[in-house]
Amino acid sequence: MWVEKYRPKNLDQIINQKEIIAGLKNLLNKPNELPHLLFTGAAGIGKTTTALCLAREILGNNWKRDTLELNASDERGIKMVRERVKEFASIMKLSLNQTENDRPFKIIILDEADEMTSEAQTALRRIIEDSSKTTRFIFICNYLSHIIEPIQSRCVVFRFSKVPVEEVVGYLKIICKNEDIRFDEKALYKIYEHTNGDLRNSINILQSASANGNINTLQVQSAIGNSGKNKISEIIKLALGSKFNESRIKLLELLYVYGVSETDFLKYANEELYNLDLENLSEVSSMIAEYDYRLSNGAHPEIQLAAFLAQLGKIGMKNVKSN
Repeated sequence: MWVEKYRPKNLDQIINQKEIIAGLKNLLNKPNELPHLLFTGAAGIGKTTTALCLAREILGNNWKRDTLELNASDERGIKMVRERVKEFASIMKLSLNQTENDRPFKIIILDEADEMTSEAQTALRRIIEDSSKTTRFIFICNYLSHIIEPIQSRCVVFRFSKVPVEEVVGYLKIICKNEDIRFDEKALYKIYEHTNGDLRNSINILQSASANGNINTLQVQSAIGNSGKNKISEIIKLALGSKFNESRIKLLELLYVYGVSETDFLKYANEELYNLDLENLSEVSSMIAEYDYRLSNGAHPEIQLAAFLAQLGKIGMKNVKSN
């Protein structure tokens, strides 16, 4: 996968986030005093990569041994906190041949931490306090408001910005040249237009579009048509047309085959619905906010999103009657 092949290995290779990298390098002047960190911002702009680069630079050759990386959206609840996080955090680093380059702590990276239930986050707060001598936490989230205040207050917060169009297109050009792929520059701009600064998604689309050894706008459009975001549009239209079973089947495929998170589904569904000619958009907005709130508080994702699709069916019927 090109996403992994071209993932930066050190902080200097991170794209666009110059102020954040400068701030992190300043913290590295006294690495043993590193605080807990919270990285927030849109998907695909370098938060997780920056966390991994930081762990590599702080912990050196043993960084994999002394780093626990978890995707909190896969294990949202308190069981994950009690079993995996607490166990890793409670084991103090011991080294008979410790050198001055060794750090007295390990690092836990919690990706998509905003997908954790409030109960799990509350339990995590105590672990942060109890393991401060042995562990540093790096929280990664898309929505800072979904992280409880007691965790926010214990972290230094870094807000990542979207990668500008010229940075994304420039990076895609570098990949094309390295892979000996011919490209139409308009096609690269079309990729950015679709991903809106999500560099990870941009690279995935680029690789998908490069199957024939060259990249043009038609191949990019075909690659975009096969993306998860495009499938959300299809699901929404099926649900509004009262085709609940079909929309639910495609929803499950989206979640478990394409790996789209429930939060991203609601975000893209919101964008799609606002592009449609619906009379009751205020009702739609309130409904999306309600389901987003339920998910952030630990409700079952599959059940909630199925209920959301059923509600869309009712909204679709109202629009048909009014027309």
